[in-house]
Amino acid sequence: MPFYDYIYGTMDKSSDSLYEKSLRRKEESPYVVHLTHLTTPESIYHLRLGFASFASKPYTPSTWHMWLLWPVTLCSMMLTWIYCSTFVVESNRFHNIILQTWAIPKYNIQYRSKSQKQSINNLIEEAILEAEEKGARGEELNMYGGVYMQKHPQLKVKLVDGSSLAVAVVLNSIPKGTTQVVLRGKLPKVACALAFALCQKRIQVSVLREDEYEKLDKLLGTKSEGKLVLSKSYTC
Repeated sequence: MPFYDYIYGTMDKSSDSLYEKSLRRKEESPYVVHLTHLTTPESIYHLRLGFASFASKPYTPSTWHMWLLWPVTLCSMMLTWIYCSTFVVESNRFHNIILQTWAIPKYNIQYRSKSQKQSINNLIEEAILEAEEKGARGEELNMYGGVYMQKHPQLKVKLVDGSSLAVAVVLNSIPKGTTQVVLRGKLPKVACALAFALCQKRIQVSVLREDEYEKLDKLLGTKSEGKLVLSKSYTC
């Protein structure tokens, strides 16, 4: 109930009964779960659990009010360390589709630590299995999900990582009837995923440098289906 309605006695008398009915209602299963994580200790204020005024502005951790909130920030860090499990950040409904965002209580610096790798993987795996148990149709990850599909091949939930979403956008922008695509520049995981998707669509992927070809060939192997070529007909 609104806090000020409670103070000034202007709250609706049916609020209590409505709240009790909502508690007895069966928990609704999400259709899609977006799995994300915290970036810095102060980033928790930009979540639904934090302050709307902070979330409406660009993230600036060095402001004076952030320093004043450090005792609260420290308490939140201790809570995420003690109760180390994913939690629901927000839930939205579009007609009959329920979309939820779950957060992993890990920070950017922990993702760079090798000692935290197994702990983070366990949290992601638990979140996937929980989403499967709740009947979610899809789960969006910000990292590859193939290792979890191999470990749990019986999963019905569809795993989508951020690279897959970027690849889907690029694929939809390629004109129909295209038979060849030239890849240039650095080859991050998005480019590698794009090369794989193009080969699966029977579109020839050409690279100009031998080191690029060797990297993609080693990564794709037989999955390239003979569509990966080292071209000498293009100039840089």
